[in-house]
Amino acid sequence: MSHKRLILLAIVAGLAGLFASFYWQDIDEPPPPPPMELPPAVQLEQLPAFSYPDLSGKLRHASEWNDKVLVLNFWATWCPPCREETPLFVALQEEYRSKGVQFVGLAIDDHDAVEAFTDTYGVDYPMLLGDMSAMELGRQLGNRFGALPYTLIVAPGGKIVVRHAGGMKRGQIEPLLKQLIAR
Repeated sequence: MSHKRLILLAIVAGLAGLFASFYWQDIDEPPPPPPMELPPAVQLEQLPAFSYPDLSGKLRHASEWNDKVLVLNFWATWCPPCREETPLFVALQEEYRSKGVQFVGLAIDDHDAVEAFTDTYGVDYPMLLGDMSAMELGRQLGNRFGALPYTLIVAPGGKIVVRHAGGMKRGQIEPLLKQLIAR
């Protein structure tokens, strides 16, 4: 190989190395700062006044259930854990209705989907239709990340005693209902 070719090859190799060092420089950069955390949710201790329409369009107010043990469930028809816990809530409503327990669903969904869902699952407790303000209400009640389902158990008089993100099982909710009824 001629002397000129060796020099040309060395120059090309040097330029390639220089380019590679600039190209790979980002890999040696420190990682970006972690994303900012959301501010803590305001966790109200008392259920605030709120109202949403039910499936018939009637405006329903939280105060309707002040004298009951209230199970307030934020949910949506497209949410698998919501679909899973609904038959349990229907059964518990039937079993505990005469003992002063009231389940109320607050659907973050559209009317037609909620109506079809309640017909399919035989939901016989009040089903309210929420919107983005319902998600904000949930955040104020401790649902910091907007998880669905999100369930509150509220003692008569409005004191929030349980906040639960995710689906509920009979063994989680029934002992709490019995305890509140016994008070």
